[in-house]
Parts: sequence; structure tokens; C-alpha cells
Amino acid sequence: MENRPSCERCGAPTPVAGVAFICSYECTWCEACAKGFAFVCPNCQGELVRRPRRAAA
Repeated sequence: MENRPSCERCGAPTPVAGVAFICSYECTWCEACAKGFAFVCPNCQGELVRRPRRAAA
């Protein structure tokens, strides 16, 4: 999975350890934008879910 560093709409940072929302195509959104989209991806109309966190290296 590609951890994109910023929200595709507003450009807010989405650090790996932070909260971000993604669809099945890995479109990446900050929490505020995801809420504004009612958790539906505006690109593919898929469900936006919280991006899983990776274990620390």
C-alpha cells in the first residue's frame, strides 16, 4: 500500500502515524474532507475507511 503524504482535496498532511481515509484505489483524504464527502470517495464512489497503520520498523 502506498501511504500518500497529503489529502488529495485540501493538501493537509496525512502522516503515516496520523489519521487518514482511503478507498480501495488508495485515494487519500484527511478526516475533515472524508467527513465532508460522507465517507464516499468522490473519485470512484467507493467507501472511505480509515487507513490502516503500519507497525513500527
